[in-house]
Amino acid sequence: MSSFDEKIKQAIPAEFHMISGSHDSQTSADVYNTGKFQLPNPAGRAGGACTSAILQVLYRDGHAAGAMSWVQCLRQMRSVLNGMGFSQVPQLTSSRMIDVNKTMHVVPPGSTGRRRAILIGINYTGQQGQLSGCHNDVKNVKNFLTRVHGFNESEMLILMDDGRHHPPTKRNIEDAFTRMTQYSQTGDVVFVHYSGHGGRVRDISGDEEDGYDETLIPVDFKSAGQIIDDDILKILVKPMRAGVTCTVLMDCCHSGTVLDLPYRFSADDSKMRIEKGFNIDSLMGKLGDPATIVCCACLAMLLADALMD
Repeated sequence: MSSFDEKIKQAIPAEFHMISGSHDSQTSADVYNTGKFQLPNPAGRAGGACTSAILQVLYRDGHAAGAMSWVQCLRQMRSVLNGMGFSQVPQLTSSRMIDVNKTMHVVPPGSTGRRRAILIGINYTGQQGQLSGCHNDVKNVKNFLTRVHGFNESEMLILMDDGRHHPPTKRNIEDAFTRMTQYSQTGDVVFVHYSGHGGRVRDISGDEEDGYDETLIPVDFKSAGQIIDDDILKILVKPMRAGVTCTVLMDCCHSGTVLDLPYRFSADDSKMRIEKGFNIDSLMGKLGDPATIVCCACLAMLLADALMD
């Protein structure tokens, strides 16, 4: 293992694998000014298509489609997307350099730990740029996880703007990420799914080669703001314990590097590589302290019930 890989393992103890539906630059509209921000066109080709494509590849007629490699998964996803008329390129980013020709696993073979999930679907009901399929995405992923991978709904935290689940506000999403890192132990499996709008804002920390931070857009973005990739790295990725396997499915615009992971494989690549321009010193400096994140006491109790019962 190289010194670079060793530093990455020190900075990110857990194994993260994130599948996204597009490169950072792919979207129906670019977002630069949060003060004048409007949601992208709901007909944009990044929302919903990624979830639909991966489920068609991995999950057919209520059953697993069979073992396949990361390469096969992403290339079949791209084929499905092309068949739907979408040009976006699925990609995998990871906290470890992996052989993408080996079998992909949501749950590693022999895993005996707890299996927990955070599922987020935001339709932005009543707002400009309203979406229609994100709630269905969450329901479909929930069925996939329970039927194929043995997850229990009692250990899933579902955030949707449907009036029945916890609302996907900025505070609730960030608190969900924080609680997941606090509960997860070595040997556990975590799945995080986000279906909604994503954006880009100008990078003020100087760590992004393209000059932009990628973002998730919570339902209350107009008052609370967006969730930038630096914060996701600080509250979800870096605090996760060693020995935890976390798969993340991001179905939103500008999603390619929204976890700021160091290794990348795109559907049109031949092998995984270090992310271009990745700054290891910056990563090592973004340690953060999860204990400094303030959580709403009431929500914390709800999250505890959802994730631990």
